[in-house]
Amino acid sequence: MTRALGPLPEPVAEPVLVVVSGLPGTGKSYFSRKLGERLPCAIVESDAVRRRLFGSPTYSASESQRVFAACHSLVDSLLRRGTCVVFDATNIVEQHRQPLYAIAERRSVKLIMVEVEAPREVVRERLEGRLQGQSDLDNSEADWSVYQAMRVRRQRIRGSHHTVDTSGDIAPMIEKVVREARR
Repeated sequence: MTRALGPLPEPVAEPVLVVVSGLPGTGKSYFSRKLGERLPCAIVESDAVRRRLFGSPTYSASESQRVFAACHSLVDSLLRRGTCVVFDATNIVEQHRQPLYAIAERRSVKLIMVEVEAPREVVRERLEGRLQGQSDLDNSEADWSVYQAMRVRRQRIRGSHHTVDTSGDIAPMIEKVVREARR
């Protein structure tokens, strides 16, 4: 699975795990790609992993369990080798974030949580654009109905985290995360 990530950055003595969390259409993947331009890291995107594992995803509970088990295993493996990781996935329920906390603790790496948001009208516009195939970089198939269903289940991140609204300038938050990762 690591081959699908492309060339990996050189291992470092103190890798970090950046978890990018948010509802569909809020800009998680965009934020992750922009962060990856400034921070040498592997970007593990749950939607891309799902597409590699399942050519025609059904988004069933068992499929999602396999996807996230694969993602968590990949994140753990990359951190073990000394690679900084950005994990791009909804991660909207605290219970689903627990394995990531455990991985960071087990690997003794800094964990940086970033919650990505955008106004509902911006999200709706983005998701409608997704249906029209406006981005070749978009691996997600989530639409407005998926956003609405997930929105009611979303739980705020309890611990220390950053929040960024991707409808505005994300550069200051990118720089903040990069500085924190390098400390």
